[in-house]
Parts: sequence; C-alpha cells; structure tokens
Amino acid sequence: MYRVLRAVSRLPEALQVKLLGGPIEIDGQRMDGPSQILNALAIRRSANIADATPEEARAGMSEIKRIAPPPAVGRIEDRRIPGPGGRLAVRAYYPDRAHEAALPGLVWYHGGGWVLGTLDGHDYVCSCLAARANAVVVSVDYRLAPEHRYPAAVDDAEASWRHVVEHADDFGIDPARVAIGGDSAGGNLAAAVCLRVARAGGPAPRLQLLVYPVTDLTKESPSYQLFDRGFLLSRAGMRWFIDHYVPDPRRRAEPDASPLLADDLTGLPPAHVVIAGFDPLRDEGVAYAERLRDAGVAVELATYPSSFHGFFSTGFAVPVGDEAVDRAARALREAL
Repeated sequence: MYRVLRAVSRLPEALQVKLLGGPIEIDGQRMDGPSQILNALAIRRSANIADATPEEARAGMSEIKRIAPPPAVGRIEDRRIPGPGGRLAVRAYYPDRAHEAALPGLVWYHGGGWVLGTLDGHDYVCSCLAARANAVVVSVDYRLAPEHRYPAAVDDAEASWRHVVEHADDFGIDPARVAIGGDSAGGNLAAAVCLRVARAGGPAPRLQLLVYPVTDLTKESPSYQLFDRGFLLSRAGMRWFIDHYVPDPRRRAEPDASPLLADDLTGLPPAHVVIAGFDPLRDEGVAYAERLRDAGVAVELATYPSSFHGFFSTGFAVPVGDEAVDRAARALREAL
C-alpha cells in the first residue's frame, strides 16, 4: 500500500485530481492532489466512526497510521513512568546527535479524539520531529476514553509533563529547554497542561506546538458545517469523540476540556499553531491562536488551506505535510 501511494503521489497533480473525480473546493479553498488522494484512502480504509465501537475504531485507525515506515533516528527507548492512574508508557526518540550532554526536549501527546491513538501510530511524526528539531521527543501513552473519561487524559498529560521536566537528566534532556505539543486531541491536552502549570506557577514549556487542536467542546464553529462529511475527521466523528470523552455536557466548558473558554490566557508559553483548511476544527484552532495573541502571547499561526485534518503525519506522501513538520521543527529549534 505504501509503495502504491508513493507512486500515485508522484503523478502530475492534475491527473491525481482527475483520478478522484475532480477537485474538492470549499470556502475558497482547494485541496491539493496528494491530500485528496490520501484523504480518500483514509476514509475507505477506516470504519465510520459514528457507527463504530471504540474497539472497531481503534483497529481502523491503527491500520491507517501504519501505512508508512518512520524515518531513522539515533535510537528509540520505551519506558514507563509514574502516573495518577498507574504506570504510563512513554517512548523517547533520540536524534543522531543524542551523544551530546543534554538536548532540548518535546513532550508529545498523540491525537485520536481521546479514544484512539497509540505510541506506534505516531512513530512517523515523532521520529521526524526528533530528527529535524534535534530534540528528544517523549511521546506519552495517556489513558483513553471511554474506559477512562475526562479528566483522566489531562491528569496523565500533566503528570507526564512534570515527570519529564523533573527527571530530565534521565532522558538526556536539558530541563530549561523543553516544549510541549500534540495533534488534535493531543493538542487539546498540551494546551490544557499549559493552563494548569500556569495556574500552579510552572514549570512552563518554552513553546506549545498545537497541531489542529480541539479547543472548544461546547459548540460547533462554522467549519463543522463546512466540512461535516467527506473527510477523515467528520462532524459526526467529533460528536462521537466528545460524547465518549466528556459525557457530562456540564463539564465541557471547563478550561481543562475547552482551553478556548479559559478566562485568562496571559502568561502562557509562545505557541506554534498548525491549522488544516479542510477540517471541522479549523475555526476553533484559529480562534485559540487569536485569543493567545490578544493575551500578549507570541503566536506563529501556520495555516495550510489545501489539506485535511491529519495531514501533519502524512509527509511521506503529501508535500504540504512534510512542509508543516519542517516549519514546526524550525519553530522548536528557535524556541529551544
């Protein structure tokens, strides 16, 4: 499958789009050919989330994420660290220059709507970030819903952040140069941890890397209607995720669940916010970046209007995905 996808991605873009029945154009945006191919493939190979059990959805997501082999890094170490609900599995990715005394670090939370996602499924993007940012990336296997509902994932995220910083020497990381990040639900967790540690007085990340983050569980922005179906992440899918993660609607407005609704964002770390054009989460990601700016936080908003939710992990076949990872790695290098 990977070889077929790579071969198709090398075809002229006009031919790619023609093979799929024509271009996708919504809200003044046109999806690029490689994104259109991979989005179509992902939809065909995954279960309809809204009609699936968590177990069925997890099986489908795992199959999609394993399409591409990860790039080589210096070494990869699997560890277990203390967590509020028991030991947490983490995976540390070391760049080739890992022999240096202490490297910058990035604590990473994978996406998957708080219900899906594994360490294996994010090998590709974590390896890319480690190699290109010359940093140790520590990926966290936090507890998933519905077995462990909100705020279990946030609790695990905060605990793992604090453990990595407090035991930075064990990871070969400089504790003064650590960033935090994640994609989708993982971006939500990274933003929530930044809010929590700000309230507690630290230790603060040097940068928050928020890749198409979920920031508001209480309402649907206009992009939910624009991209309600036909893409890897759908409107119905987001409802399914939220219902499993925070079944009590009264708790969805809490800042740890919906960072966009926090009263005060002043003093938070600088942010690099990645936005996909064809994404139900597009508008709330932009809104969070704007609120951070209004609060005096330095924000780099990296918008990619030609691709879909999930593209950040697709640089093996989608050029804009590779561009987004490169730009994020540059932001990490500059901050760390």
